Amino acid sequence: MTRAEPDLSPGVPGKLDRYVTRLVARNAGVMTGPGTNTYLVGERELAVIDPGPEDAAHVRAILEAGAGRIRWILCSHTHLDHASSAATLKKATGAKIAAMTQAGTGSSPPGAEHNVKLVLDQFLADGDAIELDGFSLRAVHTPGHASNHLCFLLPENGMLFTGDHVMQGSTVVIGPPDGNMRAYLQSLRRLLELEIAVLAPGHGYLIHDPHAEAERLIEHRLRRESKVRQALLEAGGSAPLATLLPHVYNDVPQALHPIAAKSLQAHLDKLVEDGDVRHVGGSYTRVP
Repeated sequence: MTRAEPDLSPGVPGKLDRYVTRLVARNAGVMTGPGTNTYLVGERELAVIDPGPEDAAHVRAILEAGAGRIRWILCSHTHLDHASSAATLKKATGAKIAAMTQAGTGSSPPGAEHNVKLVLDQFLADGDAIELDGFSLRAVHTPGHASNHLCFLLPENGMLFTGDHVMQGSTVVIGPPDGNMRAYLQSLRRLLELEIAVLAPGHGYLIHDPHAEAERLIEHRLRRESKVRQALLEAGGSAPLATLLPHVYNDVPQALHPIAAKSLQAHLDKLVEDGDVRHVGGSYTRVP
């Protein structure tokens, strides 16, 4: 946390400015950090961004903070920790659910065990706006962590709600087949083109200097890609993922290597797409 703001205390509404209140779900963990952030955005009418896991106490906290003003439920993506309680919140409030589903079909992306299938009142595409009593939230398609991932921009204060596109205090996992490293890097570069003042992540505190953070994350991913190339070189030009993992992620605790393996797979997939590596018989081989 770089500036004074409310603590990440589960169930306790934290007022960030005149438009935005944050609630933290009680699902802290390795993948979720302090817990999933749910944002209530607006004044007389509210949009709930990322209603969070299916947890009765968290839903009650949203309803109490929203006090009859909730009109929209917006999901950055369909992963369970961000979208599971959308239907419950809709039933309690009558609010409309809006998100992006795979190719606009209403289906969840690959990896059904990590996704909730939403019944949408409105499908959101890149650039679509949700109107709220005098102002709007704009959807920004940011695939990479998930193919259906959206950020939401509030022009009134320059706040970008980033879901799992950017997390505070940690990098996000890019897990194929739905996660894509090339798309993720492109989506990070897109942030550099936006007029934004602060990032409101799906996990953690606000991130100030958003363009510097996007540049830092791009550089981090490219350094990791360089480590993949170096590990392949040191392995004689060809190796399976399991052999590369401890070398590419030697700065990550071994207990987290099963999670890191997902992002390593995404890096290798990108190198294959780039034509720099071939995948044959379970091994990855440098292309001369």
